[in-house]
Amino acid sequence: MSITLRVDATPSTPALLLRPWSEADIGPLIEAFRDPALRRGAGGPMESAEDVRAWLELQRSGWITGERLGFAVQEERSGPGAGALAGGVAVDALAGSVVIKRGDSGQESAEVGFWTAAPARGRGVAPRALEAVTRWAFESFAADGLERVNLLHQVGNSASCRVAEKARFGFCRVVPALPPSFPLPGHLHVRRAGDPD
Repeated sequence: MSITLRVDATPSTPALLLRPWSEADIGPLIEAFRDPALRRGAGGPMESAEDVRAWLELQRSGWITGERLGFAVQEERSGPGAGALAGGVAVDALAGSVVIKRGDSGQESAEVGFWTAAPARGRGVAPRALEAVTRWAFESFAADGLERVNLLHQVGNSASCRVAEKARFGFCRVVPALPPSFPLPGHLHVRRAGDPD
């Protein structure tokens, strides 16, 4: 299963296009990961085409197994200066990433992760993309028993905390560090299927 989602424009922000990752993203991913903030949070290097191809293979296999449903996030633009066409829609450069991580079918919870490319920060890309993917996950996996989506970030990451709040993930608790993958304590934010829109 693979899907493309669209988030409508607002008076102050362009529409977003969320789609599965592809080979066309190799160059944009290398460029995005030149940002030191993204490199610090990356699970591995993203410096060469080989690095990115290995990461893209993880994304592809995640869609096949249903365990990791990753989306590239792009802003749609129109008029002069709009980027290349993607499925008939003019899109700008890569704006970010959002992913739903699920275990086996029938589990009541999933985890969401995200990042925003440096040029797109501060424009509401992450909360809008998280909102869209979370709503889609609750609709798509309700029959599998999905009731809760968790968002974890390190305690000192105030930007991620703001994104979680804007996307209506309520703060739940501080969780202890779990080295090596989560070396510092974190905040757990939760969104439930029955939460009001």
